[in-house]
Amino acid sequence: MPPPHPVAAAVREAADLLRNAADAGKPCLPIRDRFTFGDIEAAYAVQRLNTEHALATGRRPAGRKIGLTSPAVQRQLGVAQPDFGALFTDMAIADGATVPAHRLLQPKIEAEVALVLTDDLPNPDSTAADVVRATGFAAAALEIVDSRIADWDITIVDTVADNASSGLFVLGGTRVPLDRVDLRTVRMTLSRNDSVVSQGTGADCLGSPLAAARWLASTLARRGDPLRAGDIVLTGALGPMVAVAPGDVFHSEISGLGSVRVGFAPCVAPRRWPRIPAVGGAGDLR
Repeated sequence: MPPPHPVAAAVREAADLLRNAADAGKPCLPIRDRFTFGDIEAAYAVQRLNTEHALATGRRPAGRKIGLTSPAVQRQLGVAQPDFGALFTDMAIADGATVPAHRLLQPKIEAEVALVLTDDLPNPDSTAADVVRATGFAAAALEIVDSRIADWDITIVDTVADNASSGLFVLGGTRVPLDRVDLRTVRMTLSRNDSVVSQGTGADCLGSPLAAARWLASTLARRGDPLRAGDIVLTGALGPMVAVAPGDVFHSEISGLGSVRVGFAPCVAPRRWPRIPAVGGAGDLR
């Protein structure tokens, strides 16, 4: 029997490393050096392997998330497109609920627009009109990003392999049909403990959340794994990502879409959330 292909072996090793970090509650070293510099396809292979493992263990898919929607961050990472990751039903947190400390390693949070689909999007050349027709409603959302990589020391390869640095998500309770809101012009305010910490507009997300969703629909269709009816799509941050500390409460208002809120439980021994780099460091590469 021939020896395993070195890239395939590296994919399995990286997937195991990330999965073990999540299971143990202890971040691991970056995985990027296991691959050719900037090998995004190898990173997606790692992500796919861990997604398949999650499904095999009984986790249920809920949709997809889009990351790297900021052109400035794309330039910083040397890429020209966003990335994506998988959502699972056990990642959903109820609006207004409190996240237990043990659920996360080194969390951050961002506010964005969520779309909930009522139809499949199988066309590799999907248009914005296709996305509109397939969308049942939009809602305000909070994405709680997390990293299995220690100190958020990430490149594009690390974050893609790590399921696009996904963590948890919260959907607001207001459901808005797309003919009642212009997602490009919505305005977002995110507050931590009643102090504003992040602001932005729909145009800050690849020009519009619909543009981000169209990119995702086309990309997944070309990969043979299209968006399906019932999927939740987190379309990407509308403003800067914000670090989370135990005991924080976050509240976001998105014009035309309503509000969404989540709290974080005070940290209890023995789990401590690791130090999160300051704004502008590698940890802000989403």
